[in-house]
Amino acid sequence: MPSITVSDASVTSVDTDVLVLPLLRGADGAPSVVPGEDAVTAAIAALSPSAGRGETHRLPAGDLTSAGSLLLVGLGAEELADVSDQDVRLAYGAASRSLAGVGTAAIALPGATAEQLAAAVEGAALGAYAFVAHKSEAAGAKPALGAISVLGDLAPAAVERAEILADAVAAVRDLVNTPPNLLYPAAFAERAQELAADLPLTVTVLDEEQLVAGGYGGIVGVGQGSARPPRLVKVEYAPAGAASSVALVGKGITFDTGGISLKPPAGMEEMTSDMAGAATVLGATLAAARLGLPVAVTTYLALAENMPGGGAQRPGDVVTMRNGRTVEVLNTDAEGRMVMADALVDAAAGEPDLVMDVATLTGAAVVALGQRTAAVMGTESARDEVLAASTATGEPFWPLPFPEELRPALDGLVADLRNMGAGRWGGALTAGVFLQEFVGDVPWAHLDIAGPAYADSPFGYMGKGATGMSMRTVLAVLEQRAGRA
Repeated sequence: MPSITVSDASVTSVDTDVLVLPLLRGADGAPSVVPGEDAVTAAIAALSPSAGRGETHRLPAGDLTSAGSLLLVGLGAEELADVSDQDVRLAYGAASRSLAGVGTAAIALPGATAEQLAAAVEGAALGAYAFVAHKSEAAGAKPALGAISVLGDLAPAAVERAEILADAVAAVRDLVNTPPNLLYPAAFAERAQELAADLPLTVTVLDEEQLVAGGYGGIVGVGQGSARPPRLVKVEYAPAGAASSVALVGKGITFDTGGISLKPPAGMEEMTSDMAGAATVLGATLAAARLGLPVAVTTYLALAENMPGGGAQRPGDVVTMRNGRTVEVLNTDAEGRMVMADALVDAAAGEPDLVMDVATLTGAAVVALGQRTAAVMGTESARDEVLAASTATGEPFWPLPFPEELRPALDGLVADLRNMGAGRWGGALTAGVFLQEFVGDVPWAHLDIAGPAYADSPFGYMGKGATGMSMRTVLAVLEQRAGRA
């Protein structure tokens, strides 16, 4: 994560490797303009650079500024007043992402509101990410932008929040991007302990023997085909005088082959990202603790590796879940809901004010909403909280229903429930309806991030691979409950 400082230097006098400036469309087809900087606008007029949102143009600085070079980034509008905070985040994120290998950059947004400037800093910090841990020098990998200087009047609290957000999202991305031979359930649990070590958090790890003894049949069943056994990690943040209590649950399938119901090989390598939900809720918990939010947070990471080993569960097996209900496993590739159900039982047992779960749960959610929009389901009040938070963060979510006609298809033949519906239609909804059976009456939101958790191409502040999408929304829900949003 880059360091962020506020500078009182001017656009012309700033000493930095690259100066990032905004680009607006010219009125009535006129050339693009840099707001408040007539000299720069005049100098670039002959180049006719596009001001499309997120489009970048690297130029020599000449005598326009003391910076080594200029980077102009389009905002996609003619007036700053027409530019949303999310537009700014995406644009400045694209700018900093393009500066991999650069040591320092200064960002300016002349004429912006305080909210827009804060969004620019947040976007730039989020975009300054690169995962190069496993690349050799011969690969020519470039580290992320090292330091960001903000030209303008930005409150220290906004800088601190941007740093905490970017650090938490980077932690999520690092976990998701880590290869599955290095991040298996026990390794994930150890990493959670390391990340929480210097924060007011308590971490408890249940190993495979404790899971069996505790009746966590869903987690044990999914993990029994792997040589690397499952874990359930509980992370507790309990500040004095907490205004609210929230339980978070994350799906942590560190690699998903589909088990005996084996997935096709094409694209299976991306199943290293099937633990993005667990990484997300861990990141949000770390950020809540660093921000000192007066909200009690209890987080559950349901960790397993779904492999087709000799001990793997079979289609047709019956398992007993944490709450005593029995489930027929019709498809071992519907494993996420099994581990999540066990953890949701524990989450709801604490009677929190809100339960949120996050999971790369179904391909059906991707079919319905595409690769950039996540689904949210659950009780109406909880679902509305998530949607309000997603609007504030700019992370797109869309509400999906729980149609009554889907529930009967989950009745088991020889057990209480089955882990699949009767047909292929409404698969994301059926998975949510299944989870609903393990939540009880607490307010609950289910976030299916299967589409946007992992990206095939860069966009805004998100590069290829892990995106960290939804972490800021989960954190924003906590901030809303803390009265800080």
